[in-house]
Amino acid sequence: MSFTIIEQATARLHRSELAVPGSNPAMFEKAANSAADIVFLDVEDAVAPDDKAQARKNIIQGLNDIDWGRKTMMVRINGLDTHYMYRDVVDIVEACPRLDMILIPKVGTAADVYAIDMMVTQIETAMGRTKRIGFEVLIETALGMANVEAIAQSSKRLEAMSFGVADYAASTRARTTVIGGVNKDSGVLTDRDADGHREYFWTDPWHAAQTRMMVACRAYGLRPIDGPFGDFSDTDGYLAAANRAAVLGYEGKWAIHPSQIELANQVYTPSEAEVTRARRIMQAMDEAAKAGKGAVSLDGRMIDLKSNRNITQERIDELMRINFSDLPLDLALKQVNGNGKRVLAVFEDPRCPHCRNLRRELIKLENATIYTFPYPILSQESEDKSRAVWC
Repeated sequence: MSFTIIEQATARLHRSELAVPGSNPAMFEKAANSAADIVFLDVEDAVAPDDKAQARKNIIQGLNDIDWGRKTMMVRINGLDTHYMYRDVVDIVEACPRLDMILIPKVGTAADVYAIDMMVTQIETAMGRTKRIGFEVLIETALGMANVEAIAQSSKRLEAMSFGVADYAASTRARTTVIGGVNKDSGVLTDRDADGHREYFWTDPWHAAQTRMMVACRAYGLRPIDGPFGDFSDTDGYLAAANRAAVLGYEGKWAIHPSQIELANQVYTPSEAEVTRARRIMQAMDEAAKAGKGAVSLDGRMIDLKSNRNITQERIDELMRINFSDLPLDLALKQVNGNGKRVLAVFEDPRCPHCRNLRRELIKLENATIYTFPYPILSQESEDKSRAVWC
């Protein structure tokens, strides 16, 4: 067991990631009103070379003028092998404080990420920005997959990796049919049975690549995201691809059409049955821990106490979906920064040094409304301070 503690990436809801061409601003409002967790405005593959300059302007105007609510806003810039990239980074980052993340395409080495990090850091410093832009990288070439572990460690800004199946297939010269789909020629044939019959089973040609990227993400605290499924008329095909990735440990999937958003949210949101079972497991494990047991039986299955990591994550995810209308906001300490569009609820112990450190960081947030609920954790003095505020 390693004692290395990996810092987890910034927590964001990332079930669905909607791609929107920057050359089509008419789609921006629809994207803002969609159920997508993350929207990325694209100035790369979805935009023709002659339209890139105008698409960049459209994106800047859209990020500044449209109310995107609580969505995470991201821009896919052009690749480092183009002469468009530097203008994408400089113009958009300088002009758009609303930007949350940059999607870097065709990343092949850790140095690619470092180059963008250097540019963004200089811009943020020059502009006096306190909000740090995050990165998502696209692993969509053979070189990128060969270096995926090094790329995963390349920058503190890095939050997520996406598997870009279309360009990856081209890079590896794979024989594809539908982007993100399977191929009938990818399969295995069983031995003959007693009657001489054989069966043919389809296999997933992307399993090895998806697994390798997922392992790199989990090893270094990043979110693994599955890329596009090309046939947006094939609902069953999209769901099958999304479920295959979810089984591996992926947290979300791209939507290249609005009809795919709800499908992604459906697959990557824990069902009521899953949440109920998770609560039962946690209760059983708590009781076992109090009794000094290392394992517990639930519904005829043995559960090792060390296996509670995914359950803990489910509890965190559940808390991330908290309904603000259920909170007594009138009793909280309220702080508004800028336009206050981003709303946060914080439960902090008045005596906890970590809570005070968090408070100092929250003060720096732009355009946020922060509701603070004093909550006793450490001592009687904490309870007295909290009671003085609440009562």
